[in-house]
Amino acid sequence: MSKDRKSEKVPKEMQETFENITRLSNEFCKKFLNEEYAQLIRYAAAALCRKRPSPLAKGRADSWACGITHALGMVNFLYDKTHQPFMNASELYEAYGVSRSTGLAKSKAVRDLLKMSQLDLTWCLPSRLDDNPLTWLIMVNGFIVDSRQMPREVQEEAFEKGFIPCIPDDRKGKKEGK
Repeated sequence: MSKDRKSEKVPKEMQETFENITRLSNEFCKKFLNEEYAQLIRYAAAALCRKRPSPLAKGRADSWACGITHALGMVNFLYDKTHQPFMNASELYEAYGVSRSTGLAKSKAVRDLLKMSQLDLTWCLPSRLDDNPLTWLIMVNGFIVDSRQMPREVQEEAFEKGFIPCIPDDRKGKKEGK
């Protein structure tokens, strides 16, 4: 994730808007999701506040909080029963007090403005990075390969260059309790 997007810094003229949106989303996440979602929502809201002009300057805070949450939910499979936390989109709209059409419209705007997509590493929950196949893809000699299947020397070089978050072989030992 770029440093710019991973910040809660917002222009002074957008501070109140940011606080209104994040107050709603923090309450929502405390009740229905978790702190990881709350943090990503704050980062996304801040990134939108820094846009010139900011789309958040117009519209209701609950609509934008819902749209940001919905967009991040799409990236992180919130609506898939096999993942935790899980929530139906209709429950999300209801909890924010926003209509389905408004929630979807704001979500689409957020995804477009922040260039979000499924499995997006920039907007992936930190706890899901290990399971995200895109986390481990690197290019070696013109071929895209899974770094977990490469020799340790290649893994170390990819890690040093910042292409992968850790050395996969080291991660295995921690998961197995070694």
